[in-house]
Amino acid sequence: MNKTTNQMLVIFGASGDLTARKLVPALYNLYKANQLPENFVVLGVSRSNMTDGEFRRKVVLESKFLEEKKKGESLDFINSLAEKFFYEDLGADYNLEYSKLATRISDLNNKYRTDHNYIFYLSTPPSLYEVIAKNLSDQELNNEEKGWKRIVVEKPFGYSLGTAKELNRGLQKYFKESQIYRIDHYLGKETVQNLLVTRFSNSIFEPLWNRNYISHIEITNAESGGVEKRGGYYDTSGALRDMFQNHLMQIVSLIVMEPPIDASALEIRNEKVKALKSLRIMRDEETLFKNTIRAQYLASEIDGETVKGYREEEGVNPESKTETYAAIKFFVDNWRWKDVPFYVRTAKRMPTKVTEVVVHFKSPHHQVFKDSDMGNKDNKLIIRIQPDEGILLKFGVKVPGQGFKVEQTHLDFSYSDLGETVVMEAYERLLLDAMQGDATLYARADEVEAAWDFVDPILDYWENGKDVNIYGYSAGVWGPSNADDLLEGDFKWRNPTESLVDNPGFCVIK
Repeated sequence: MNKTTNQMLVIFGASGDLTARKLVPALYNLYKANQLPENFVVLGVSRSNMTDGEFRRKVVLESKFLEEKKKGESLDFINSLAEKFFYEDLGADYNLEYSKLATRISDLNNKYRTDHNYIFYLSTPPSLYEVIAKNLSDQELNNEEKGWKRIVVEKPFGYSLGTAKELNRGLQKYFKESQIYRIDHYLGKETVQNLLVTRFSNSIFEPLWNRNYISHIEITNAESGGVEKRGGYYDTSGALRDMFQNHLMQIVSLIVMEPPIDASALEIRNEKVKALKSLRIMRDEETLFKNTIRAQYLASEIDGETVKGYREEEGVNPESKTETYAAIKFFVDNWRWKDVPFYVRTAKRMPTKVTEVVVHFKSPHHQVFKDSDMGNKDNKLIIRIQPDEGILLKFGVKVPGQGFKVEQTHLDFSYSDLGETVVMEAYERLLLDAMQGDATLYARADEVEAAWDFVDPILDYWENGKDVNIYGYSAGVWGPSNADDLLEGDFKWRNPTESLVDNPGFCVIK
């Protein structure tokens, strides 16, 4: 493991929800696990007028997001963490003179011996990224002569290919690419990382990971909730921008990529970029019409409760054509995946909250037991990302008794089976990686642009194409009925339940 050196974490937008809800709980867990360096402080920076004490009370001492974590902990322990937090008011505009901030950083560095190592975490709107980077540069806070400097930026990283390139150029004016960490919390999930381990450390999978043995790949991201209080933001984004372009494209890249030379950040990220660049970009309207579906959830009754339709949500245009459901079929133009269809869908107001990858293997070329009850049930490798994180392999076995009756059963592993083993939450892992200078799970500029290059034509078609449909689906169902039209052959979407083992059959083998 990389060493976590003495350092300071400077959080811009520190009075916002992300800091209290995600970043501080992650720091709390790291501190409890003794993973933070000996000399470590957090400087919150925002436009709110707060003292150090008020900031400590807000995000540590009186935080509702730490209530469960603090149960049973001593007051000395909690106070020792709170004492690492400081606050600097930047005033009403993030574009003000930063000399006062630079002085505060210098004073804290000298007092707490953080060795001039700084992470600048931008929990702000993307429109402020370049503004903040420029002001930090003006104060030479990007200079690495005395210690390393890193800047972490949140999604959304761009609204289109053009805006993503503009954001990249803006940051790269003031920070080197090696200093820029574009965070995607999905890559912090253990099961997403386990895609790499499952593939490249097991000879029972990697030799079969190609067009000769795999019929198709299916990825589902479903959320049971609607847009809630985010209607105003969501109506300018939609499912394709909000989930597909970043989170799901990251998963796609890990499935598609070739084996890296080694497990270094450079080699893994190189292969991910090559994977995204190999996706067949759909540009003509006929192809886009056949291979993409968008829809919105409609008012319905779920468990006896009436829920609003998307256009009735607060902040949403009553005539909105923004999708809450997106399903895409696409291909990969390389030897490994030639002619293997990928099906990816993401949606809100589904029957359950779940994200999983399903690898469908081809049936044996010669069906010895074609008359058995297995029928067309293919072998499946199911990688569950959330909830009930784990892996399940479905295959056929003989039912005890006379003859050769075959039924489907499974081998399964769940992270919950690890008992006392602590599985890091996504922001814990990603923050620790940034502290240690490991960029493996962070997106590089060319990776972000390659993802947008694939998505942009779809967005443009949906917004400007002729005869583009926006379908409806009742809240609480698995999307519009015509979504199955994307699938080839006799296959249907796998509609999972919250439990990974949703159909155990007649026996379970572990």
